Amino acid sequence: MSTPILQFGTSRFLQAHVDLFVHQAQEQQQVLGGITVVQSTASAASTRRVAAFNTPGGYPVRVRGREDGAVVDQTHRVTAIEAALQADHDWPAVCALATGPVQVIVSNTGDRGYELAEGDGPALLDAATAPRSFPAKLLVLLHRRYRGGAAPITLYPCELVADNGSVLRDLVCRLAVDWRLDSGFLSYLRERCVWINSLVDRIVSEAIEPAGAVAEPYAIWVIEAQAGMVLPCVHPQIVVTDRLQPYERRKLFLLNLGHTFLAERWLQGRRPADETVLQAMADPRLRAELEALWQEEVLPVFDALGEAGISRDYLAQVRDRFSNPFLAHRLADIAQNHEQKKQRRLLPVVALAEQLGLSLAQPRLRAALQPSPLSKEP
Repeated sequence: MSTPILQFGTSRFLQAHVDLFVHQAQEQQQVLGGITVVQSTASAASTRRVAAFNTPGGYPVRVRGREDGAVVDQTHRVTAIEAALQADHDWPAVCALATGPVQVIVSNTGDRGYELAEGDGPALLDAATAPRSFPAKLLVLLHRRYRGGAAPITLYPCELVADNGSVLRDLVCRLAVDWRLDSGFLSYLRERCVWINSLVDRIVSEAIEPAGAVAEPYAIWVIEAQAGMVLPCVHPQIVVTDRLQPYERRKLFLLNLGHTFLAERWLQGRRPADETVLQAMADPRLRAELEALWQEEVLPVFDALGEAGISRDYLAQVRDRFSNPFLAHRLADIAQNHEQKKQRRLLPVVALAEQLGLSLAQPRLRAALQPSPLSKEP
């Protein structure tokens, strides 16, 4: 294997977003190269995906919805993934890639992907066994790369964490200090590796087994520009910008907040187990409540920031995306890790309103921030 892109995570989101982007860029010869996927957590579903990724012919991504007033229904056969490995079984091969041809690392390890694991420690630096946590896996791979004299690498975390690149960099650096690794390596981590803050936005509503996904037409990957960065590909839905925060804020406070608010009502109201976002939006009472939340408790924050017009334009897109008749986006899926999502998606809106000195009661947000005894935690 000589692929220049190493991807941690096998989720349907990555399949229909980053992997599809790379596939489409390959068709235009505007890509760094192929992808090797690493299954970083043990689950039966991801194991089946790894087997499917290693089967020739690629996997399907069906893009369904409306775009510019026209119905879109396209199926892409994604062939960007050249190989798939399991961290627990193939760690020496993962290490060989990371110390050799890889130039870019992409990750989307889920809502709890940055959590550390007991038992991970410096004894794993030279072991044939993979660390349990994703940050420790990265630390081991980058340390081996550093010792082998390989060039620094560009890392693209896609987890839904504000300043995800900076957060992951600081976490890995703290871990290196805890493991008492040398100052030269710490400088390599902090100053030579390029940790990119990025934002991904696409609703991927269903999996196609064993590999594949159903997604909406809307997609964007916003990347914060940094000196020395290596892009995995050039694509019309990749935006490189000096100002990532406005994109992050709109997605988090309008789209993600809307999803989590609907999930909160789904949990508290004991609504149908298979209810989708589309069905929730068709409920006049629930739709009115969500609209009131956006209008009275969120948009005034954007107004105070001087982002009135662009936030309303984005919200119009969100309404269309929530009402996409072709996607079965289940509220049960959105409700996973619900309490953590509320802290990331709802609480910052309340905090920012207070910081800006706005006299907003924000009753719906404050009520939703109360602990939910019915939350669907794993």
